[in-house]
Amino acid sequence: MQEIPSRTVARAKIVVSLRSAALSEAGDLLIPLKEGLITEQCIHGEIGEILTEKIPGRESDEEITFFKSVGLAIQDMAVASFVRNAAMGKEIGTTVEL
Repeated sequence: MQEIPSRTVARAKIVVSLRSAALSEAGDLLIPLKEGLITEQCIHGEIGEILTEKIPGRESDEEITFFKSVGLAIQDMAVASFVRNAAMGKEIGTTVEL
């Protein structure tokens, strides 16, 4: 699936959540790759590399940045844990046996 036009992606500094996941399932990158508008080398890096200052993020007001997150299971687990703990702290919710 593609949500962002290929030409917009091609003009942007591309940052991903995880390179391998983005290159296997992100239509916003796979389609411009197939069209020859970008290469794998056009991916500036992963968000973790920016957060740890291994690579720079946005460097000017004119620069277009494009972040593509395909979601990671650990993100889902972190959110689920937070919601569960918050519900237990307020003594709300229903326990369901699976």
